[in-house]
Amino acid sequence: MSVSSVSTEKMHKKDIYPVIGIISDTHKRLDLQSQAIARLKECGATHILHAGDFESSEALKALSECGLPYAAVFGNNDYALKETASRYRIKAEPYYIKIDNLKIKMMHLPYYMTPDSDIVIYGHLHIFKSSIEGKTLFINPGEVCGRESGNTDAVILYREDDRYIIEHHFKPVYNHSTWQKERKIYPISAN
Repeated sequence: MSVSSVSTEKMHKKDIYPVIGIISDTHKRLDLQSQAIARLKECGATHILHAGDFESSEALKALSECGLPYAAVFGNNDYALKETASRYRIKAEPYYIKIDNLKIKMMHLPYYMTPDSDIVIYGHLHIFKSSIEGKTLFINPGEVCGRESGNTDAVILYREDDRYIIEHHFKPVYNHSTWQKERKIYPISAN
């Protein structure tokens, strides 16, 4: 499998590592996807990664017009979008991408969960989850659509020296609440 590279133009405030925004499971909720992307950009995202299930070409087009480098994978509900693959940066899973020195494996369905990358991003489950196994960080960003949890989820990931920082941003779908944030820190193994 080939590994694509995405250059980093805008850097984290320390100007050392990229800030990666991660979302998944839009399920035609373009309004909520727009809010999630705006939140990620407010938080300094330099890249946006989408772990699939757009269900509409409009949502995929909006991602492509967000003004940041992006990558996406097809979800199990995105078969109708296959014909748009040549117009947008959307790939079959698993898809490997490299952002600076980080090798990232993206998928929608959690079928390729081997620790063969620095970071593994997956969707489909509609639940935010993060963990580390050895040197590999696993992230499910939750859901944009709020169908299961009632929240729109978006994740900010960045590296700070010898640790990964994950910020899980979320807000209720059906009221005008402000975004809330949980932060997790994972040490990066030297082995």
